[in-house]
Amino acid sequence: MVEKKTVEVLVSGGQATAGPPLGPALGPLGVNVLAIVNKINELTKDFSGMKVPVKVTVDPETKEFEITVGTPTTSALIVSELKIKKGSGKPSTEKVGDLSMEQVVRIAKLKRPQLLAKTLKAAAKEVLGSCVSMGVTVDGKDPREVQKEIDEGKYDEFFKDEN
Repeated sequence: MVEKKTVEVLVSGGQATAGPPLGPALGPLGVNVLAIVNKINELTKDFSGMKVPVKVTVDPETKEFEITVGTPTTSALIVSELKIKKGSGKPSTEKVGDLSMEQVVRIAKLKRPQLLAKTLKAAAKEVLGSCVSMGVTVDGKDPREVQKEIDEGKYDEFFKDEN
């Protein structure tokens, strides 16, 4: 029994190609690289414009493959949500965008499987932490202020359907 081979790469959502890094890594395994690339693009199309971690596990005997798609970084999701190029170089003085609480919760839901947070509320607070370091405000306020307001129950309607 041959052990399965795993290739881990970072691809641009929906834009993987048979060139490096995928082609050279998968070619020697004798699999249909194009089929794998097409599957990766299908699975990552929602993350267009973002770098997405992808893991391809190949059985060299049967040539069967399995693709696991990770989630882009929290900062990449924030950048995408705001449609900006990048976070602020001087987050304490230069603000680059303003997220709504709905957007923060949406990002928290996407990232939840990778976060240490036990609850959606805690996950949202982690996203707000990323907003602080990126120079992003939330509902026009400093994200640290919004974290306090979450603790005070001000945004509970966003977390009411949480289990």
